[in-house]
Amino acid sequence: MVENPRKLSVAESEVEIKAIRAQGAGGQNVNKVSSAIHLRFDIAASSLDDIYKERLLKLSDTRITRDGVIVIKAQQYRNQEKNREEALRRLHELVASIAVVPPQRKATKPTRTSQQKRLAGKTQRGQLKIMRKKLNDHLS
Repeated sequence: MVENPRKLSVAESEVEIKAIRAQGAGGQNVNKVSSAIHLRFDIAASSLDDIYKERLLKLSDTRITRDGVIVIKAQQYRNQEKNREEALRRLHELVASIAVVPPQRKATKPTRTSQQKRLAGKTQRGQLKIMRKKLNDHLS
């Protein structure tokens, strides 16, 4: 099991890692060596608690497919091991981001002064537009 800083753990047996050839520039090396890493993590089949699974599935992240699989491709480094570590780091970062529960928002009323300032600003802006309109009418 691999633990992340926020105490959520992802079992390494649930993570599917494949070595693939990297894209882009790199000369001959890129055509011969499979240094990029393609990581897949099925959220539904994981051992995470249901609440964390729901939060992960609700995220609007392009790395999460419609089927609920996290797909991460790491090809930043020329070394396969470094790319593997980078892919795992990104996965743990994503899982850790949903571990923190956002605080409940308390509905508040705007103060009377802030309402008056808002209305005064709207009135001033309206007056400016009226002044422009009158100026254009005289020119026609």
